[in-house]
Amino acid sequence: MKNLIVLTLAAAACVPAWAAKPCEELKAELTAKIESHGAKNFTLEAVSAADQTGDKRVVGSCEGGSKKIVYSRKAAEKKPA
Repeated sequence: MKNLIVLTLAAAACVPAWAAKPCEELKAELTAKIESHGAKNFTLEAVSAADQTGDKRVVGSCEGGSKKIVYSRKAAEKKPA
């Protein structure tokens, strides 16, 4: 959880630099950074800037600010017995 907070704060500080990037490029960069912190069960999704995010966390902005990248945790997959 601590790593997620640090990552979120770091991402928020860089949002203006990311706003002009294409969403797929930004998602790839964010995925690499998040995975480097040990996270495995998560999704990143590009949504319209006007969309409500619910329980998802905004971690970036792309395509000139018209879209935002949201982070959500997935339930851990159970291994077969």
